[in-house]
Amino acid sequence: MARQKRQATAGDMVRSLLIILVPLLIITFVFTRNTEDHPVEAVDPAPVLTQARQEAPYPVLMPTNLPAEWIPTRVAWEPEGYEGAPPRQLWQIGYLSPDRIYLAVNQSPDTDTLVGPQTRDGVPDGESTIGDTAWERRISPDGRTRSLVSITKQVSTVIVGDTDYAALEAFAGTLQTG
Repeated sequence: MARQKRQATAGDMVRSLLIILVPLLIITFVFTRNTEDHPVEAVDPAPVLTQARQEAPYPVLMPTNLPAEWIPTRVAWEPEGYEGAPPRQLWQIGYLSPDRIYLAVNQSPDTDTLVGPQTRDGVPDGESTIGDTAWERRISPDGRTRSLVSITKQVSTVIVGDTDYAALEAFAGTLQTG
């Protein structure tokens, strides 16, 4: 004897939707309660800068006279052979601009491991001259990241940010060796 199936009702559909929607609403509430932006944590570049300038075989560049709204958020010095890293003597400092754009300075005598990764495999896109220094402009394949690259016998320097060349040039104009 075959069993008869009852037809689905509107109430069945409402119950099914509630079974699906209630967990989704709970998950949404739990993970979106805090809609405030996370505060940016500033770092003090002075101790790392001092160490880098003492140990680096090249003049270490540092932005100077930036307005207070520019927040240093990253500073790093990797001396030769640091924790198994390639011997690249890498200096890095990054700032968050008032427009919330991250700009960074990266320096190393090891051009091969610096330029490609820092420029996001950027391709040449012209030149800029800041002071007495000629910089090669590079743009990432997706067009988002722009870089200024200077390569000398002593050190390669990459200034990078998701901004236009004018902003990178202005930032480069603040760099000094001490």
